[in-house]
Amino acid sequence: MTLAELLPTFRHSLPKKLDGSTWPDSAVAMPSGDVTIGGVSLTELADRFGTPGYVLDVSTIRERCRTYRALDAEIAFAGKAFLCRRMAGLLAEEGLSLDVCSAGELATALAAGFPAERILLHGNAKTDRELRTAANAGVGRVVIDSLAEIDRLVGAQDVLIRVTPGIDGHTHRAVATGVEDQKFGLSLAGGQAAAAVARVLQRPELRLVGLHCHLGSQIAEVAGYEEAVRRLVAFMAEIAVRHGVTLPQLNLGGGHAVAYRPGDAEFDLPGFAARIPRVLHYECRKHGLVVPRLTLEPGRAIAARAGVTLYRVVTVKHGSTRTFVAVDGGFSDNPRPALYDSRYAVRLIGRVGDARERAMSVVGRHCEAGDVLIPDAMLPCDIRVGDLLAVPCTGAYHHSMASTYNMVCRPPVVAIADGAAELWIRRETETDLLRRDVA
Repeated sequence: MTLAELLPTFRHSLPKKLDGSTWPDSAVAMPSGDVTIGGVSLTELADRFGTPGYVLDVSTIRERCRTYRALDAEIAFAGKAFLCRRMAGLLAEEGLSLDVCSAGELATALAAGFPAERILLHGNAKTDRELRTAANAGVGRVVIDSLAEIDRLVGAQDVLIRVTPGIDGHTHRAVATGVEDQKFGLSLAGGQAAAAVARVLQRPELRLVGLHCHLGSQIAEVAGYEEAVRRLVAFMAEIAVRHGVTLPQLNLGGGHAVAYRPGDAEFDLPGFAARIPRVLHYECRKHGLVVPRLTLEPGRAIAARAGVTLYRVVTVKHGSTRTFVAVDGGFSDNPRPALYDSRYAVRLIGRVGDARERAMSVVGRHCEAGDVLIPDAMLPCDIRVGDLLAVPCTGAYHHSMASTYNMVCRPPVVAIADGAAELWIRRETETDLLRRDVA
């Protein structure tokens, strides 16, 4: 056999870097069909920790933190995307701030020793207990989301007003938060944001430090953020004229899109870095304002690609027109397909499958016809019971949105760092479920 004839076989036998738009930076496909992350075998992790399970590549999280930190802005990780004590500690090490929206997220951050002065408290319906807890902990800033909330704040606080700028982020309606007539923020056009500013300034113990907005989630284009800068800087100028107050901070929120499947649109972060500071400086110069410090709140864009979810195939059912591949998880560990029609890729790992692939439905184990994880999965025709499947880009929202529907226990989170696996969150057990049942 000639060298030219041997070359394709030789190439097929080499490890191959996986698609960097959806898989962790360190993900490598092995000739055996296995995949490694940080040099650690996913099939071995499945055997060691069981399935379903979440796997996180720490190096990818750190790289994404540093990419954002390179921008001329404060970066506050959106804790709702994924938070545990080890994650909070990592974020603190990387110099990020942190936004939380519940007493539980705040408690997790504080338990990890995250600096309270770098925490922002969000939420459209903060309870009195949460506001008191934040004040007692010395949380750095509270993002005000309603007029009534202003009267319930206790003690001296630095606050921002969350403004609804009336901008469509062109995303799924369930995650569009910059438009009018939805539950978040105070309307700029309707005058509620201006009323909130006046009310805050009537309380001398409160220090109004800036404005906040959030346009939604999975936003790929920069244009909406440019328009948000124009509208919010104009509002800052109005505040300066009317009240003689110059605001030093402008928070544009997060919502930066990630690619869940190869070819999906991603947020144009280089374009954002080039265009937003230019627009901000121009608008401030036009209105005679000092340029405020910019804050961004990425969560998904930092954590999503670092994560992979592992499932074991429980049964394969051939219907009249479609094959159903049922796994040992489902929407209790990933509700996003049911909530937002989210779409994912999937890969058979642990063995080399039949080269022929066809469309199948990867479905969950729950007692709902809508428990479909991937309706259009391309999988080998010889898929069988016991096979291991890996779903990439699951580092954000999967653990944080997981439930115990059907009394199915929540999966563990296994982190890969420096070539070793470490349990960050253990698997939930039936004993855990029964502990809360006091009857």
